[in-house]
Amino acid sequence: MKRLFIALFWILSLPVFAQHTADTMTEASDSEAFKPGEMILHHIGDSHEWHWFSTDNDHFTTYLPVIAYQPGKGVEVFSSKHLAEGETYHGLKLEHEHLVAEDGGKVYDFSLTKNAFALLLSSVLMLILFISVGNGFKKRHGQAPRGLQSFFEPIIIFVRDEVAKKSIGPKYEKYMPYLLTVFFFIWFNNLLGLTPGAANLTGNIAVTFTLAAMTLLITLFSSNKNYWAHIFATPGVPKPLLIIMIPVELIGVVVKPFSLMVRLFANMTAGHIVTLSFISLIFIFRSLAISPASLAFGLFINILELLVAILQAYIFTLLTAMYIGGAVEEHHHDEADYQMEGDHIAPTAAH
Repeated sequence: MKRLFIALFWILSLPVFAQHTADTMTEASDSEAFKPGEMILHHIGDSHEWHWFSTDNDHFTTYLPVIAYQPGKGVEVFSSKHLAEGETYHGLKLEHEHLVAEDGGKVYDFSLTKNAFALLLSSVLMLILFISVGNGFKKRHGQAPRGLQSFFEPIIIFVRDEVAKKSIGPKYEKYMPYLLTVFFFIWFNNLLGLTPGAANLTGNIAVTFTLAAMTLLITLFSSNKNYWAHIFATPGVPKPLLIIMIPVELIGVVVKPFSLMVRLFANMTAGHIVTLSFISLIFIFRSLAISPASLAFGLFINILELLVAILQAYIFTLLTAMYIGGAVEEHHHDEADYQMEGDHIAPTAAH
């Protein structure tokens, strides 16, 4: 296990600094005034091309397909290479990675961008891994796990026992597929986002919005009468105050998944920004003397991101399970609210 963590440290941490440093040096040499803000936004944002790394003489880039629809002109599919360096192709051009028409007309962009391509790659990776784990479980049912199964099975059991069962209760099995998918999807993409040249998928607000929206829909469609009774007729609240409480409770229904969206997006984006900011100090001060401190602090933040990667996946999954648990919880009375009347149990007058 110790060797595994050491290998993971070198693989995920050190190449990132080599990548960022090489890219930053190239960008700094191309212009007299180094602009760290533009460089950072370029690295954490989406794009129509996948830039891997740069050398003194060349850029190694994969150009992705552009799929554009213009009313009256139809659909056009071409390589983003035609739009490189601010060029215009068939009346289309890129402005800050947004596809626009040169004549100001409406354009609907359905392109396979860097984040979209990374989403497909991570999905394929997850399918391959977990189909292998599932097949291993079927073959060795009742036996000690081996290979990938031995690594992932304890994590799956942890999510089942410590997250789903404790937060949802007896109905947890119904929601296990979603909880496991969310946990591993976030964790895998958080880690992939730390590798050289990778996409910052979980730092994209559209991705975290989709995850939060799915949690909201599952919570609402799983809710029972008790859930809505606490919203529209909060127990123990005088009826005149319900005029205030009902809007507050309804806002709370939406705010909960909104907090999931913002928390994941902000934490993952912040890590990349802080790391790149420390690297940028070398070129802001134009001195190699500051590079040891800059790299040391940047490396520390990047190592911390390895912990944040799994921590954010756990928090998102735990809160999702808690929201679902609150929606499916059955109404029950405390023993103090009842009194014995012969062979029957009746609610007290106060209740």
